Amino acid sequence: MNEPFHLHIDYDGEERELPARFERWGYSHRFAVLIGETAYHFEPDEEDSYRVISEKTEYINAPVGLLKAIARKLATLQA
Repeated sequence: MNEPFHLHIDYDGEERELPARFERWGYSHRFAVLIGETAYHFEPDEEDSYRVISEKTEYINAPVGLLKAIARKLATLQA
């Protein structure tokens, strides 16, 4: 069951609305968040937070602060 929604993030002094999707992933889950033309996948880690995962090199150019803000926001959705 994939459920699309909009994720509201405060980043760099402005409110952003990013398209996102909840995805069942085996016995766990992950979120796909679209930033520009690239989908970033976040999965839960051992510390009840989220980490971005990828095998693609375009993540190297992603704004790290924005990825951290998304991970923090996703952690609050689970609580």
